[in-house]
Amino acid sequence: MAITAAQVKELRERTGAGMMECKKALVETDGNIETAIDNMRKSGAAKAEKKAGRVAAEGVIVAKTSDDGSYSVIVEINSETDFVARDDSFKGFTAAVVDAALANKTETIDSLNVATVASGETVELARTNLIAKIGENITVRRVQMINASEGSIGTYIHGERIGVVVALKGGDSALAKDIAMHAAATNPQFITPEEISEDVYDREKEIFTAQAIASGKPPEIAEKMVVGRMRKFAAEVCLVGQSFVKDPSTTVGDLLKSNSAEVTSLVRLEVGEGIEKAEDDFAAEVMAQVKG
Repeated sequence: MAITAAQVKELRERTGAGMMECKKALVETDGNIETAIDNMRKSGAAKAEKKAGRVAAEGVIVAKTSDDGSYSVIVEINSETDFVARDDSFKGFTAAVVDAALANKTETIDSLNVATVASGETVELARTNLIAKIGENITVRRVQMINASEGSIGTYIHGERIGVVVALKGGDSALAKDIAMHAAATNPQFITPEEISEDVYDREKEIFTAQAIASGKPPEIAEKMVVGRMRKFAAEVCLVGQSFVKDPSTTVGDLLKSNSAEVTSLVRLEVGEGIEKAEDDFAAEVMAQVKG
């Protein structure tokens, strides 16, 4: 299988490794980037598994909670440029959209698009009219509704680009907001270790085992190293095992326990997650102009 420059570039961005190392790893895995990353981590060639494609679009995250505090909605709305994301018309549109989502308890983009905003237009029509006015593409990309039927709910928006909603059983809204603020900073992948899927657990264990064996340690020592690393891994990716950002002397799990609370739901959205932004090839553009 021919390895493309784009594949090598993505692997370099995600691992921090050199170009030739990345190309070799891709050749060995027939272009499978995820397997190449695993193999590079095992051999120590990958400096870090960086996340790719997370800063691909501009826009905002908006969230709003019902007056009775029983539920919240969180919405991602994208624009092509950061300039438009700061435009008053765009901000007015985002406020209208989140209001419509809250009023209709919207859980899908399809249902949100046909919901009516204060002007009497549907969200989709308002979006189309805004595009015509601004001259830039606007997308209502994601919406989620979070219920807090068993306790409290808290929201936190960081710089309009990261938004978190946390629902608690027990505790209060202040605690829920603190947990949301923490999650905005740390981006936990799971709430508790029990939520880690078997595939994810086995993948990490395989990598740590290969690293321990490669270090030349005796099998019994290598096994203990793997146990310790898996424990550390679980603490890093799970909300309850992380050190609380406002008080690193305690974990989020201990904080929740001391308040007789537990997290029943956590949603974290970041602008542009998973969208690839087109990159202009400046050299090719110049050459095209020269040839023209």
